[in-house]
Amino acid sequence: MLTIDDLGRGARTAARTLAGATAAEKTAALHAMAGQVTKAADEILAANAGDMETARELGIGTALLDRLLLTPDRIAGMVGGLRKVAALPDPVGNQTGGWRMYNGIRLQRVRVPLGVVAVIYEARPNVTADAAGLCVKSGNAALLRGSSYALGSNRAIGMALRAGLEDAGFPADSVQIVEDTSRDGARALMTATGWIDLLVPRGGPGLIAAIEAEATVPVVIDGAGNCHVYVDAAADLDGAEAIVINAKVQRPGVCNAAEKLLVDAAVADEFIPRITAALAAKGVELRGDERARSLAPDLIPATGEDWDTEYHDLIMAVAVVDGVDAAVDHIRAHSSGHTEAIVSNDYNTVQTFVAGIDSAVTMVNASTRFTDGEEFGFGAEIGISTQKLHARGPMGLEALTSERYVLYGDGQVR
Repeated sequence: MLTIDDLGRGARTAARTLAGATAAEKTAALHAMAGQVTKAADEILAANAGDMETARELGIGTALLDRLLLTPDRIAGMVGGLRKVAALPDPVGNQTGGWRMYNGIRLQRVRVPLGVVAVIYEARPNVTADAAGLCVKSGNAALLRGSSYALGSNRAIGMALRAGLEDAGFPADSVQIVEDTSRDGARALMTATGWIDLLVPRGGPGLIAAIEAEATVPVVIDGAGNCHVYVDAAADLDGAEAIVINAKVQRPGVCNAAEKLLVDAAVADEFIPRITAALAAKGVELRGDERARSLAPDLIPATGEDWDTEYHDLIMAVAVVDGVDAAVDHIRAHSSGHTEAIVSNDYNTVQTFVAGIDSAVTMVNASTRFTDGEEFGFGAEIGISTQKLHARGPMGLEALTSERYVLYGDGQVR
């Protein structure tokens, strides 16, 4: 098994090639990678079947099993994602600013690749293709470390991606799968100073806590999704019901699924019995504060821990609040900084909510499920940043670049 130093050395060499590639060359590489994933679909599905069997034996929960599962449609989605990223404008070399200095020197600020980007992620082998495509298109080499129980799937996808890179004339080491899935392996990745220019962790609280405590390389946190939906007194309750159901039920194991429902006291008598019955009919386990339970007695009493928990499951906590200010206060106290939504037809209330929320994404009259790089038009995402530097929200191509200055003079000295 290759060490992190071995992988980093190969990635650093490949990154130099990628940084000098043209947009057309990188686009061709992504199409070649997509073609090889299509060609290897049977091998990838077979590897995934083995991973699914292992995960079941380990007692992995239903939500994570869904994230691990690959189907022909999901492989087609990976291929489509690579081709969408291929079609996007290349940010590298874009001039983001420029002016002439007092002494006649012409200054330009331009976008450049970061270099080597590492991603640690759990389950979801589709991240392997998404992250690789975004890194290559933005001129970066990728080191990709998935879960131990997804290693077979990630290895099969990685082999296809590397074959596509070689077909297009790029070093295979532009994309590498980190096969050491041990805790020590993760620690080595977190501390690979000199090899890694950015680390994006996509995982649960344990991984994030370890990253925050031990990482010595630059990190952008893809944190928990304790997402809220607030239904205001001025909401269209039919629309609110549809939004809440979609946000919670469509795919409960992902980070942009809603975990908490806040309802304005002015409409709670009408809406809470209605929405809790609709959610329960979809198999959602509901937990509520005292005010919510007085209107829907079947709700399980919510504990203090519930308000801070990302369930990744068909579970939702419900609370009654006294208007938008109380909703904002509750969210700011418990949010993970991912996505919050308001359902309201009152302009001033909406603006109060938008101004008061400090999360990466705020939805107005729309499901939290739209916080997604592909939905935003990024083709895919390498993660959803819940911090404020250097990127926030879904991270696409531009987030995988930095800026530098190039100055053109004609002999000026200071």
